[in-house]
Amino acid sequence: MIPGVKGYLECKRYLKYNINKFMLEDKKLKAFIPTVKQEQAKDFYRDILGLELLSQDSYALEFFANGTLLRITTVEKFVPHPFTVLGWDVDGLSDLIESFALKGVHFEKYDFLEQDKLRIWTSPGGARVAWFKDPDGNLLSLTEYPR
Repeated sequence: MIPGVKGYLECKRYLKYNINKFMLEDKKLKAFIPTVKQEQAKDFYRDILGLELLSQDSYALEFFANGTLLRITTVEKFVPHPFTVLGWDVDGLSDLIESFALKGVHFEKYDFLEQDKLRIWTSPGGARVAWFKDPDGNLLSLTEYPR
Protein backbone atom coordinates (compact mmCIF):
# COMPACT_ATOMS: atom_id res chain seq x y z
CA MET A 1 0.00 0.00 0.00
CA ILE A 2 1.01 3.56 -0.67
CA PRO A 3 0.10 5.95 2.16
CA GLY A 4 -2.70 8.31 1.15
CA VAL A 5 -3.52 6.40 -2.05
CA LYS A 6 -6.75 4.41 -2.15
CA GLY A 7 -7.95 1.91 -4.68
CA TYR A 8 -6.37 0.15 -7.60
CA LEU A 9 -6.86 2.89 -10.23
CA GLU A 10 -5.61 5.67 -7.96
CA CYS A 11 -2.57 3.53 -7.07
CA LYS A 12 -1.91 2.83 -10.77
CA ARG A 13 -2.08 6.57 -11.60
CA TYR A 14 0.19 7.40 -8.67
CA LEU A 15 2.81 4.89 -9.78
CA LYS A 16 2.62 6.05 -13.41
CA TYR A 17 3.57 9.62 -12.44
CA ASN A 18 5.90 8.78 -9.55
CA ILE A 19 7.65 5.65 -10.77
CA ASN A 20 11.09 7.33 -10.91
CA LYS A 21 10.86 8.05 -7.19
CA PHE A 22 11.19 4.32 -6.65
CA MET A 23 14.31 3.85 -8.77
CA LEU A 24 17.94 3.72 -7.66
CA GLU A 25 19.53 6.05 -10.22
CA ASP A 26 19.96 8.87 -7.69
CA LYS A 27 21.04 6.62 -4.80
CA LYS A 28 24.64 6.03 -3.76
CA LEU A 29 26.18 2.78 -4.89
CA LYS A 30 27.98 0.51 -2.45
CA ALA A 31 30.33 -2.08 -3.92
CA PHE A 32 31.11 -5.44 -2.28
CA ILE A 33 33.97 -7.84 -2.84
CA PRO A 34 35.09 -10.81 -0.72
CA THR A 35 38.29 -11.51 1.15
CA VAL A 36 39.71 -14.38 3.16
CA LYS A 37 42.86 -12.31 3.79
CA GLN A 38 41.54 -9.26 5.61
CA GLU A 39 44.88 -7.80 6.78
CA GLN A 40 46.50 -8.25 3.36
CA ALA A 41 43.42 -6.74 1.70
CA LYS A 42 43.57 -3.77 4.08
CA ASP A 43 47.24 -3.14 3.25
CA PHE A 44 46.60 -3.54 -0.49
CA TYR A 45 43.57 -1.27 -0.82
CA ARG A 46 44.87 1.34 1.62
CA ASP A 47 48.62 1.40 1.01
CA ILE A 48 48.94 0.24 -2.61
CA LEU A 49 45.75 1.62 -4.18
CA GLY A 50 45.53 4.63 -1.86
CA LEU A 51 41.91 4.26 -0.73
CA GLU A 52 40.85 5.77 2.60
CA LEU A 53 40.04 3.13 5.23
CA LEU A 54 36.82 4.17 6.96
CA SER A 55 36.27 1.21 9.26
CA GLN A 56 37.37 -2.30 10.08
CA ASP A 57 35.78 -5.04 12.14
CA SER A 58 35.75 -8.82 12.00
CA TYR A 59 33.05 -8.71 9.29
CA ALA A 60 34.48 -6.26 6.78
CA LEU A 61 36.72 -3.42 5.75
CA GLU A 62 35.11 -0.27 4.41
CA PHE A 63 36.93 2.12 2.12
CA PHE A 64 36.00 5.43 0.55
CA ALA A 65 36.53 5.21 -3.21
CA ASN A 66 35.79 8.64 -4.71
CA GLY A 67 32.17 8.77 -3.59
CA THR A 68 31.55 5.03 -3.55
CA LEU A 69 31.71 2.94 -0.41
CA LEU A 70 33.74 -0.20 -1.05
CA ARG A 71 32.97 -2.93 1.45
CA ILE A 72 35.45 -5.80 1.46
CA THR A 73 33.56 -8.53 3.23
CA THR A 74 35.43 -11.19 5.19
CA VAL A 75 34.32 -14.66 4.12
CA GLU A 76 35.32 -18.14 5.25
CA LYS A 77 35.99 -19.58 1.79
CA PHE A 78 36.46 -17.95 -1.58
CA VAL A 79 37.31 -18.97 -5.13
CA PRO A 80 38.11 -15.96 -7.35
CA HIS A 81 36.03 -15.35 -10.46
CA PRO A 82 37.80 -15.29 -13.84
CA PHE A 83 36.25 -11.93 -14.75
CA THR A 84 36.62 -8.34 -13.55
CA VAL A 85 34.78 -7.64 -10.31
CA LEU A 86 35.87 -4.04 -9.75
CA GLY A 87 37.39 -1.35 -11.94
CA TRP A 88 38.40 2.28 -12.09
CA ASP A 89 38.31 4.85 -14.88
CA VAL A 90 41.69 6.59 -14.89
CA ASP A 91 43.82 9.13 -16.69
CA GLY A 92 47.51 8.45 -17.29
CA LEU A 93 47.17 4.66 -17.39
CA SER A 94 50.78 3.97 -18.38
CA ASP A 95 52.18 6.09 -15.53
CA LEU A 96 49.77 4.50 -13.07
CA ILE A 97 50.82 0.99 -14.13
CA GLU A 98 54.49 1.87 -13.71
CA SER A 99 53.77 3.34 -10.27
CA PHE A 100 51.83 0.27 -9.15
CA ALA A 101 54.53 -2.03 -10.55
CA LEU A 102 57.05 -0.29 -8.27
CA LYS A 103 54.75 -1.23 -5.36
CA GLY A 104 54.77 -4.88 -6.45
CA VAL A 105 51.51 -5.01 -8.39
CA HIS A 106 51.62 -7.55 -11.23
CA PHE A 107 49.52 -6.83 -14.32
CA GLU A 108 47.88 -9.74 -16.08
CA LYS A 109 48.92 -11.04 -19.49
CA TYR A 110 46.25 -12.73 -21.59
CA ASP A 111 47.17 -14.83 -24.62
CA PHE A 112 43.79 -14.14 -26.24
CA LEU A 113 44.32 -10.34 -26.20
CA GLU A 114 46.85 -8.21 -27.98
CA GLN A 115 48.56 -6.28 -25.17
CA ASP A 116 51.52 -3.92 -25.23
CA LYS A 117 54.69 -4.21 -23.10
CA LEU A 118 52.83 -2.74 -20.08
CA ARG A 119 50.09 -5.35 -20.61
CA ILE A 120 47.57 -2.79 -21.78
CA TRP A 121 44.89 -3.92 -24.22
CA THR A 122 43.36 -1.35 -26.54
CA SER A 123 39.69 -2.04 -27.22
CA PRO A 124 38.12 -1.55 -30.68
CA GLY A 125 36.61 1.69 -29.36
CA GLY A 126 40.00 3.00 -28.24
CA ALA A 127 39.71 2.45 -24.48
CA ARG A 128 42.93 1.15 -22.94
CA VAL A 129 42.52 -1.50 -20.22
CA ALA A 130 44.87 -3.28 -17.84
CA TRP A 131 44.02 -5.94 -15.25
CA PHE A 132 45.59 -6.89 -11.93
CA LYS A 133 44.61 -8.92 -8.87
CA ASP A 134 44.23 -8.16 -5.20
CA PRO A 135 45.68 -10.51 -2.54
CA ASP A 136 42.61 -12.78 -2.77
CA GLY A 137 42.78 -13.06 -6.56
CA ASN A 138 39.85 -10.70 -7.25
CA LEU A 139 40.38 -9.39 -10.79
CA LEU A 140 40.49 -5.59 -10.91
CA SER A 141 40.85 -3.28 -13.89
CA LEU A 142 42.01 0.18 -14.87
CA THR A 143 40.46 1.79 -17.96
CA GLU A 144 41.56 4.94 -19.75
CA TYR A 145 39.12 6.28 -22.33
CA PRO A 146 40.25 8.21 -25.41
CA ARG A 147 39.88 11.95 -25.25
